[in-house]
Amino acid sequence: MDERSEDFGTSRTVDLGGPVHYVDFGGPAEAPTVVLVHGLGGSHLNWDLLAPLLRPHARVLALDLPGFGRSEPGDRRTTVHDNVQVLDRFLTEVAGAPAVLVGNSMGGMISILQAAASPATVDGLVLLDAAVPGPRRALDPLVALTFALYAVPLLGERFLWLRRQRSTPLRQVRDVLRLCGVDPDALPAHTIDRSIALIEQRRDVPAMDKAFLSAARSLLKLLADPRGYRRAMASIEVPVLLVQGDRDRLVPVAAARDVARRHPAWQYLELPGVGHVPQLQVPDRIAVAILGWLDETAAARAAG
Repeated sequence: MDERSEDFGTSRTVDLGGPVHYVDFGGPAEAPTVVLVHGLGGSHLNWDLLAPLLRPHARVLALDLPGFGRSEPGDRRTTVHDNVQVLDRFLTEVAGAPAVLVGNSMGGMISILQAAASPATVDGLVLLDAAVPGPRRALDPLVALTFALYAVPLLGERFLWLRRQRSTPLRQVRDVLRLCGVDPDALPAHTIDRSIALIEQRRDVPAMDKAFLSAARSLLKLLADPRGYRRAMASIEVPVLLVQGDRDRLVPVAAARDVARRHPAWQYLELPGVGHVPQLQVPDRIAVAILGWLDETAAARAAG
């Protein structure tokens, strides 16, 4: 059954080789279709503040990749490449390709790979602090330690279990937001409340942990040897808007600047004082940037 909310869209589930939950925020039928792709550990909730700002100008959909949000993983694989396949089916069977992909973090990586593998399904990319390779430099110590733990079999599973046992859902939400550079107290109360409720509603928690770690490990592998990933980026012919917060602890701003230099045809927007999830921290500014870019690239996207 669909769950409807004027502010948060219509919640639906579709079978794409297993249940995939998504939110249809609506929008004008003749407008571009925009599909929002969350990052590692994220969900449709990451778009609660941005999607309503895009809705008057675009048909907006936000999916939960398998193993995240309300998409229970079951026995599905959840690597980055597996989730590219899910996104491909979502675009063709639900969105009605082609669409503009707006991807944050791992969702940006998945969106890039989708555009390279199935260019007919994508007519534009907006990359919000996308997981991209960059010049070698020291990572934030907490981020480096956390992902080192994720990478080790058994240790990663134990780490997630212990963190869950020692933290309330509220603390889990606040800790993740702080890691992403967002002040939890600056967000609307409903954003925190809905995130807590989602944690409490998850049924198969061990499978969700397994899915999270599978995605994290595959992401790290792609970044450790980025040759194939860089070839995918080089093959993209659709318009691209690359947005990066300069206070991002997970994706260093140097990485985004390096990608922008390598791809001068891409538009690059750097946000001072902004962290890893700009759609939560400065949704109004992100909406203005995306809508302006959609207007500027309308002819190029139509020609493609």
